[in-house]
Amino acid sequence: MTHLRQTLRTAADLVDAGLVAREAETDVARVAQRYAVAVTPAMAELIDTKDAADPIARQFVPDRRELDRSPDERADPIGDHVKSPVRGIVHRYADRVLLKIVGVCPIYCRFCFRREMVGPAAEANLTAPEIEAALDYIRAHPAIWEVILTGGDPFVMSPRRMDEITRALGAIAHVKIIRWHTRVPVVAPERVTADLVAALSSSRKTVYVALHANHPRELTAAARGAIGRIVDAGIPVVSQTVLLRGVNDSVETLAALMRAFVEARVTPYYLHHGDLAPGTAHFRTTLAEGQALMHALRQRVSGLAMPTYVLDIPGGHGKVPIGPVYLDGDVVADPQGTLHRIDGACAP
Repeated sequence: MTHLRQTLRTAADLVDAGLVAREAETDVARVAQRYAVAVTPAMAELIDTKDAADPIARQFVPDRRELDRSPDERADPIGDHVKSPVRGIVHRYADRVLLKIVGVCPIYCRFCFRREMVGPAAEANLTAPEIEAALDYIRAHPAIWEVILTGGDPFVMSPRRMDEITRALGAIAHVKIIRWHTRVPVVAPERVTADLVAALSSSRKTVYVALHANHPRELTAAARGAIGRIVDAGIPVVSQTVLLRGVNDSVETLAALMRAFVEARVTPYYLHHGDLAPGTAHFRTTLAEGQALMHALRQRVSGLAMPTYVLDIPGGHGKVPIGPVYLDGDVVADPQGTLHRIDGACAP
């Protein structure tokens, strides 16, 4: 276990912390030139340096395979750009928009689907005029019911800036839901201060937080404390998880993670199939593997702990649930896989 006070941002930092072998430093430096790198103290301390397949390290420590790009991978795998009418806005669904207000994160996932758009060199943070233009777009479209703050990670903003955004969205009558997407309560739980929580709830809108975590070890005591500060303020928290080979692609790990969410008062929401982001082929499972895992998960856990397995269709066509399917005509499979014919009373 590594004990650190500062975020690791370079190959040399990672070598000095014992997270990368000296002989791998050149390869890791090449990856760091291409994609942003940051490993927070909270996550560095979780890494088991004696385990070459450690699932925390796999998520955050650069791997030379990230420089291998397969022909089907895309710089913008879910089509943010084609659905962006104004800088910072992604309007993919009629009743909701993404507001990508910052382009930096406290930690950078090695599988990030926006890896070509985020990081200190990406210049993706919105300026004050760009924020106002984005808000004007939301004001001008009364069908927008929900605004999803993302980026980057919007929890890197100061509580003052978060409060300003919350109040600005709160003044738009047709916006009813404000949702913040973040990894901060897990990867930098100390940032979830009373001021940050107050900023989330500084309007009368209904506020949700969507928390990204992929392995049960991420839900440390400190993370649970940060989540508790949010939930205790009356703000519901839902989960987002990415299905990742070598991290959580076993039913035992997924069951432990989803139960840990529920125990921490987080509602399991989405299990995302891996996107076609550049240099991430070593993380992706097949759809059939994901469906088999979901089938096995349903055999093991309460409905409270079942996420929806989804695919973001490449090219900006939206997110859809992808099974598994239990009903085929008038035959239905139970959680154990036994088939049953539906009687006439409940058949379609």
